[in-house]
Amino acid sequence: MKYKENINKNIFRGYDIRGIYPSELDEDTAYTVGLGFGSYIRELGKKKCVVGHDNRLSSPILYEALIEGILSTGIDVISLGLCTTPMYYYACIQLKVYSGVMVTASHNPKDDNGFKFAFDERGNCKGQEIQDFLAYILKRKFYTGHGRVTSYNIVPEYMELFKNSLSFGNRRVKVVIDPGNGTTSIIAEKLYRMFPIDLIVINGKSDGSFPNHHPDPCVEDNLKQLKEKVVEVNADIGLGFDGDGDRMGLVTNSGRFLPTDLYMILIIRDIISKVDKKEFLYDVKCSKALEDEIERLGGKGICYRTGNSYTKAAVRDFDLAFGGELSGHVYFRDRFPGFDSGLYAGLRMVEILSHTTKSLDELAEGIPVYYSTPELKIATNDDIKFSIIQKVADYAKNCGYHYLDIDGVKILFDDGWALVRASNTGPNITVRFEANTKDRLEIIKKEFMDLLNRLM
Repeated sequence: MKYKENINKNIFRGYDIRGIYPSELDEDTAYTVGLGFGSYIRELGKKKCVVGHDNRLSSPILYEALIEGILSTGIDVISLGLCTTPMYYYACIQLKVYSGVMVTASHNPKDDNGFKFAFDERGNCKGQEIQDFLAYILKRKFYTGHGRVTSYNIVPEYMELFKNSLSFGNRRVKVVIDPGNGTTSIIAEKLYRMFPIDLIVINGKSDGSFPNHHPDPCVEDNLKQLKEKVVEVNADIGLGFDGDGDRMGLVTNSGRFLPTDLYMILIIRDIISKVDKKEFLYDVKCSKALEDEIERLGGKGICYRTGNSYTKAAVRDFDLAFGGELSGHVYFRDRFPGFDSGLYAGLRMVEILSHTTKSLDELAEGIPVYYSTPELKIATNDDIKFSIIQKVADYAKNCGYHYLDIDGVKILFDDGWALVRASNTGPNITVRFEANTKDRLEIIKKEFMDLLNRLM
């Protein structure tokens, strides 16, 4: 391995390091990141770190190169090997070693890979921290030394955490899970069978080429097999998980996709009477139905910027019992340590079902009705996407529209909204639209899609 002279700066994104293997991110890149990471945490007075990897085909290669770089700076490595991102998070908590790297590209396509990393107790690096880390790497002022590797098996403690954080009722719920051949495949069936549920598993073999569908369960098209299986076996619920296990997608008993913001409504309905602080965080992409329902229940909603590094930190810093974002990341702090786990998020809904005779469709009744698009991605160039967002902001200002700029531009109307923001995980602009009627939704969508077509 050698220092990467011409490291691709575009892989240093808003929430992590992420790129296509091997054209944008290869073994020398991983080694170089290891050199930088080990040296950086040595300056912070750290002596060891935790490292894990998901089941992507390129992950073991990048993992070994990353560790080689870290060790050469004199930092000891606690190696988790193959694990989900939530398992990595819990290992850091259990070991009280908060410096670490997870080799993963989450829900990105199979040829992508990357690194989620944390220097200390503040959690995953994000935004300017990542750009500062890139600048640090480019200075090439690395420490030297001979670190040691020790292996650690977090599985028993992780299973125990779930066992102690859930309490099922008398109803035996029929559950279909779809790990999507992602990393949850290594633990999902064993973990779920600890509980009194009837379980059916599809796409449960670990395969980092994701042969059955793209590993993003919050895109409805990727849940086709799950929806069909739920209806076929007359299941009470279907749960899909992403490539590294930190997100969950939900299917009701009738085979209907239930987006994360509506899932959050069901969770808040269940816990609001059980928590002292009745404030809940959601991101700018969530439906106004969530805001309306929190207010109806007597709580307070906190609208925040998108990005799990940001939302997870905010839920912790604001000392909230629960929060999340549309992309499928949710954080429980009422009886769970606050990190995002798709497997746990799914079991919390199964737990609710086990205490009622109602179906999931019936539990979802009474949610305010708004019409919205899914999150739409428009391919663009990383170099120009932020300038396009600025032009959208200028347009909104010139039109006299009320808008939020905490994350991209969210234009607020009395009867709907439009959100236009730059993706922090890829060369895309993401948009979403919502209104109280289908006709109004199309009007809002047309206005801003036409604007983007002129600006692109």
